[in-house]
Amino acid sequence: MSSTTLKILAKELHLSVATVSKALRDSHEISSDTKEKVFALAKKLNYVPNPYASGLRRKMSKTIGVVIPEVADSFFSEAINGIESVAQDQGYHTLIYLTHERYDREKAILQEFQSGRVDGILISVSGETSNSDHISQLMDAGIPVVFFDRVCEDIAAARIITDDTECGYKATAHLIEEGCRKIVFLSAPSSLSISINRMEGYKKALEDHYFKKEQGDVAICGNDNDENYGLITKIISGKSRPDGIIACVEKFTPVIYLACKDLKLSIPGDIKVISFTNLPTAAILDPPLTTVTQPAYEMGKAAASVLFKRLLKNNANPENETVIIPSVLMIRHSSGRHALS
Repeated sequence: MSSTTLKILAKELHLSVATVSKALRDSHEISSDTKEKVFALAKKLNYVPNPYASGLRRKMSKTIGVVIPEVADSFFSEAINGIESVAQDQGYHTLIYLTHERYDREKAILQEFQSGRVDGILISVSGETSNSDHISQLMDAGIPVVFFDRVCEDIAAARIITDDTECGYKATAHLIEEGCRKIVFLSAPSSLSISINRMEGYKKALEDHYFKKEQGDVAICGNDNDENYGLITKIISGKSRPDGIIACVEKFTPVIYLACKDLKLSIPGDIKVISFTNLPTAAILDPPLTTVTQPAYEMGKAAASVLFKRLLKNNANPENETVIIPSVLMIRHSSGRHALS
């Protein structure tokens, strides 16, 4: 970054720092001749303004905060790209914060934001978040919040989501059409909105296809892969082994494949598998994985756009605004004989 400062420009031009600053902001108080001299020298000396420092004087940071559970998940990586595409166009910086699925970490991050470090927040809540007081406090401090993917249902704020309930239904119905008669749903923590909605679709599909209660089952997985491996291995090695599995989130997918390999169970011969995931390698897994693919980039872009409408005051307060962007069921070999590729 250039070491040229406003003071250096002012000294070279024999002007005050205030005059140089106003000239660079194209203020009407400064003459055209002076502006030309300031711009010319700034270009010559490669002057780069400090957006954070100038923002403090205007009580704006020109920065937004993005709070997510993790970046290893391909959904969040794509969503960040969508967010940054909008932020860069608006001349804003993006700060990424990871909660690692911990409520206390999420709470501490949002409390830090109350100091004015960021102008607005985009958030996908952690798996432990069941209390939303920390989010309400941030909004009460005048900092706008937009949810994407994982939301708090009791907070009146804008939210960008996908059709999770419908996709849970479609995934389950597809496995039933492929001949599955006992389908297990691997859920993330049950407090998460995405888990609740996807599970609701799963249960509705079973009900609509006249499945008995024992023909479906929900298993709650956590963040520890070793514990998830033990749970999944137990489920698929018992006498009443399921012939279909739906993974609610991406992180369960490699564990399912590994458990089946270790137990010498064939996918899809013994167990058919579907996962909610944006894994770019889904098509080259062995066998290729049937996925519910979320429009991650589009969701990130939409979330940022809604936030900037508020920040730039070009639209009404985004409270209660809900944008639903559909996901897509991509059928491949892991779910049965009717796979496309």
